[in-house]
Amino acid sequence: MTTRLLILSADDVKAALGYPECAAAMREALIARASGEVFQPLRSVLAPPEAAGLMALMPAYRSGRNAAYGLKAITITPGNPARNLDTHQGIVLLSSPDTGQPVAVLNASAVTEIRTAAVSAVATNALANEDADVLAVIGTGVQARSHVEAIGATRRLTEIRVAGSAPDKAARFAASLTSAARILACASAEQAVAGAGIIVTATSSPEPVLRRDWLTPGTHINAVGACLPHLRELDTATVAGAALFGDSRESVLSEAGDYRLAAADGAIGPDHVRAELGDVLAGTADGRRGEREITVFESLGLAIEDLAAATVAVQAATRNGTGTWVTFE
Repeated sequence: MTTRLLILSADDVKAALGYPECAAAMREALIARASGEVFQPLRSVLAPPEAAGLMALMPAYRSGRNAAYGLKAITITPGNPARNLDTHQGIVLLSSPDTGQPVAVLNASAVTEIRTAAVSAVATNALANEDADVLAVIGTGVQARSHVEAIGATRRLTEIRVAGSAPDKAARFAASLTSAARILACASAEQAVAGAGIIVTATSSPEPVLRRDWLTPGTHINAVGACLPHLRELDTATVAGAALFGDSRESVLSEAGDYRLAAADGAIGPDHVRAELGDVLAGTADGRRGEREITVFESLGLAIEDLAAATVAVQAATRNGTGTWVTFE
């Protein structure tokens, strides 16, 4: 029997995977994980001391009507933006749950770009105050842009503020954005977040870019950039003073520098993680407990999110006749 394999480039993925559709798939996948339909280990990370970056392997299996195997092999190279490349490069492989045969290979940079922001959009709608309509984004890269697009596509915003490592970067980034909301370039992160109800930190900074005394009560934060134990975007006071949520409790405790460095300061312990986002979505755990509570979603990324996003993209591409089919025997 001839095996046909669908190849989806970055452009193919972006054409097939819209933010509202991806957000719906992320919500469904996280609830499925909370319900025990997903098997996935903690990601495996290869970080040779002499290498320019690192490689992570993220396998997952989902049972039920959307059964599939998924594997993302991703490299993270911090120097890539200087080459006009995304820091994240790799592939997502979908395989048949029945035979194990490869079904599709997708550009992982595009999948990661879209699904990361879509998960933050789901977290924002679950954890932010309902009337929060001012978004502040710290960062000017790929994830900063995708978060503006994803949250703007799933929630009414009146104002979007952006700040970067320098005012000129923020100004160029703001000028490149399109939204019905008012867009402002800010001279500093402190200026951007003042009074904002929703904040996204999407930077490569190893030191905090957000401080507790800048925040308004009731703010919701999506912490996206610090995905390694030695990196942090939030200061200890912010993490300690907020209700902390993650896509995976195990990942937060093992990988999140925002959590681990605050814990090393003696400010918090494992019980500080209130719940996983999937449990909040499934209604089995509390989310926000009051309109003045500060909430933090620590976004580390899960293999099931890649699997679910890839599944939706492959279904759409198959319907639309996009992508490239190859014989794979």
